[in-house]
Amino acid sequence: MRDSPADADDAIGQVYAACYRRLVVQLYAVVGDVGEAQESVQEAFVRALLTPQRFAELDSPEAWLRRVALNIARSRHRRRILARLLPRLATPVDAERLMADTSAEHLALMQALRELPDGQRHAIALHYLADLPVAEVADALGVTEGTVKSRLSRGRAALADLLAAPSSTGSLP
Repeated sequence: MRDSPADADDAIGQVYAACYRRLVVQLYAVVGDVGEAQESVQEAFVRALLTPQRFAELDSPEAWLRRVALNIARSRHRRRILARLLPRLATPVDAERLMADTSAEHLALMQALRELPDGQRHAIALHYLADLPVAEVADALGVTEGTVKSRLSRGRAALADLLAAPSSTGSLP
């Protein structure tokens, strides 16, 4: 019976002893950094300790820990990428120029971008507006370089169609 907090903590201790190394090896294979893998798995166990009763009731605690550790590693990766991107994206001159450009061409382009599927829009924005190489775009979006190239190609074609088509409303929002 695992009704007491001590029993739940003991269950976490048993899972830790049985699974920690295996989880670190699995995460290392994904993230490529032993330290990052260890920290992600440790953070997953910390989260298990926050709700020991619920953790003790899981059908597959190792699978839960793996999923949580992967999510933690992905979140940290996104934050690192964002920290590298922000200095490039947040320059006041670029923001002022972007906001000040009210030309019909610029407004049409922004409208057309909003009509693209998310994947194409994100790839185009990061590659052409943030001036990131394809490899960094792939890293930021969590996809392969081939996927980024495909999205860029399809996005350019869709933008060309959208920008060539006469506006049905006659004005932009």
